[in-house]
Amino acid sequence: MVGDLFAPMHLLVILAIALIVFGPGKLPELGSSLGKAIKEFKKMMNDPEKTIMKEPDKILSY
Repeated sequence: MVGDLFAPMHLLVILAIALIVFGPGKLPELGSSLGKAIKEFKKMMNDPEKTIMKEPDKILSY
């Protein structure tokens, strides 16, 4: 069922809806923001212990 979501026709429909909703000017900015968010999420998922250990240092540095 989820595999059908990424069929080429479905991706074209999603892209067309995004283009209508956000407009052609905002679409590159939206894609960039989404890419950065996914990158940060993956980074945090790959090394959760390191991320958790950094947080107390940030709090104590104030």
